[in-house]
Amino acid sequence: MKAAEEFGPWLARQLKNAGKTQTDLAQELGKTRAAVSAWIVGRSVPRDETIRDIAALLNTDLETIHTRSSDAQLGLPVDWYHRPAHVDGGREYGNAAAFAFEADVSVLAREATQNSLDARLDPVEPVRVRYTLHELTGEALARFREAIRWDRLLPHYEALTADGGKQSKVSRTIAAGLRDMYQHDRLVLLRVDDYNATGLTGDDYADGLFAAVVRRQLDSHKRDLGAGGSYGLGKATLWATSRLGLVLINSTLSEPHEGRTERRLIGRLDLPWREVNGRACAGPAWFGRPDPTSPSADVVRSWWADEETVEKLHLTRESAAPGTSFLIVGAHDVASLLALNGAADEEETTDDDDSVHRMHARLVDALGRNFWAAMTGGGDHKPHLEASVRTYRNGEVLIPEERVDPAVAQPSRTRALRAFLEGTTVDRLTGRGQVARATVPLHVPLHGGQVRGGVPHDAVVLVTDAEDGDGRSNRLVSMRGNRMTVKDGAVPNLPIGTNPFQAILLTGRAAGPDALGAEAAEEFLRASEPPEHNKWGQTEELCLSYSPSAYRRIAALTTAANTAVRDLVAVPKAKRRNGGEAKIAGRLKVGGPTKRTRQPAASALPELDNVDALIDDTGAWSVTVDLRVPSGVDTDRPVTPVAKFDVRSGPRPAAPWKDLVAISGCEVVDGALQLSPGSRKAVFRGVTDVSRHPVRAQLTGLVVELRSGKGEQA
Repeated sequence: MKAAEEFGPWLARQLKNAGKTQTDLAQELGKTRAAVSAWIVGRSVPRDETIRDIAALLNTDLETIHTRSSDAQLGLPVDWYHRPAHVDGGREYGNAAAFAFEADVSVLAREATQNSLDARLDPVEPVRVRYTLHELTGEALARFREAIRWDRLLPHYEALTADGGKQSKVSRTIAAGLRDMYQHDRLVLLRVDDYNATGLTGDDYADGLFAAVVRRQLDSHKRDLGAGGSYGLGKATLWATSRLGLVLINSTLSEPHEGRTERRLIGRLDLPWREVNGRACAGPAWFGRPDPTSPSADVVRSWWADEETVEKLHLTRESAAPGTSFLIVGAHDVASLLALNGAADEEETTDDDDSVHRMHARLVDALGRNFWAAMTGGGDHKPHLEASVRTYRNGEVLIPEERVDPAVAQPSRTRALRAFLEGTTVDRLTGRGQVARATVPLHVPLHGGQVRGGVPHDAVVLVTDAEDGDGRSNRLVSMRGNRMTVKDGAVPNLPIGTNPFQAILLTGRAAGPDALGAEAAEEFLRASEPPEHNKWGQTEELCLSYSPSAYRRIAALTTAANTAVRDLVAVPKAKRRNGGEAKIAGRLKVGGPTKRTRQPAASALPELDNVDALIDDTGAWSVTVDLRVPSGVDTDRPVTPVAKFDVRSGPRPAAPWKDLVAISGCEVVDGALQLSPGSRKAVFRGVTDVSRHPVRAQLTGLVVELRSGKGEQA
């Protein structure tokens, strides 16, 4: 059992909460002011009979004083405080920060988990994040509404929805949430817990994590260069996901505040301007204990709750490990609702258990898609993150806890990152399951718009074969220190016949503890990310901190990374699938028309300039041909490339094309190449159709001929 809080700090807080001074207590007890002061500073403790008198004055029992695990209740009922409207008549019809993101549990999972990663306490151990969906109905719902003082909230909701919610978008959302709760007698809670995190430390009002999250907007209070968030907008997704604009918070602190660390509670409500019982309210409201030190007697602050209160509010944490629990009241997911509405056609739909199942599945998917790398460990490196999702109904398990496995969510990419962490990468892919590694440069510019000079950084590119569970293949995923996916894009200009692959770009601290220029890269790339943190590019912060042209360094990094990927996945030209030498050198020729008649100059054909050919994994010939177009060639006449097998005797069998792709200087029209007017060079690629090969490609060579006009390939 955890040791009780020191008596002195505990008593000082009770006096503050009750609006009493040390002199007041001394007079009521018949003691001297010096005696009370000695108790407060810890020089002495009161006798047993005096403790009984203190309990009576504080309207509490002896157990509360002896255990000192909760506050006395004298004069401090937990209640809602609604911020008064602006004296100048100004009005806000919602929190603008909440509109920066969709009310989507996938977005919530990305933003909230990123914040938990940024708050990781012990950098050696992973931060544990758990998402809990809990559907309340009937008596369980009634008990929860009583615990949050629903009677004090309802008039404010009714004021906003009196016209059916036509006043604003927020009002319409609230109206829909109230209809669902009352018509179907149900309410969905979504709790986000993290462990091995700092918790909401600091004073209720002064600078600190607590004030940044609970009291302020656009205050991220993140000083670490490797932090994922930087705008202070991500926390708004918590309130945006609530149809009622309501989030309750229970935090276990890594640093004591008022001598305590466990069960620091507060609630925040984000609503538009409203008028209730003749009193205009600005917007936000807080659920807590009245603050006797505030100029306004209504202002509330966080309080240290007992275990019973925490349980009633569905905020019980599994351990005393530091971290925070956010309870989203009336959670909803736009994507799930649209899916349900579409499935039900024009019939009226309800958010039944299927919607909770959908939300559960989408949370698992979003966590795996965005944080597979953070959940991957290898060698001496533990994962940065562990994540899971579970679903309840009225306290009963509906869907058991499901831990997100990165090897299931992204098998190939997880294998690649694990090989990097374990030091088992190779220089070139020569077999299935291998992971190739290359280094690409990022030239980080200097601060203040200095054009010349900078800090060199070595970013890391990893490539491995793609598996079916990866989704789309031939893509490059980019990330930095916290290993959250930032960019996910296709690698351009891949040769035809390239084996499916997945690639990763590790920058900043993600490139390794000894990576050159890692800290400078973290700061630079963080400044280049928008609030969604889903790309690197031109931002206002990048221009102000570096220069208007700084984004070009990122474009150069992307180009270098794509080039490195293409080099790593390229199949050696002189190797075939069976290990023999491909019979291509000297065997491609340009053929003319079938009839041996002299052609006029205008009918001359393009000339073969260069050829790149190989036998791909499917057994097909993959050919890239460069053509030179002399001045006498009529570019209006189409040219048909024909592929044939080069046999020792007899007519050459045709090798029909499966794919014919124009690269430059031409286009493919009805199986023929139409040269671009004025073009002096053309490039095309072709892959033969294995299903129509009369002989295995490994047993013969290939001849490519050009014929004038359109027609059959052979």
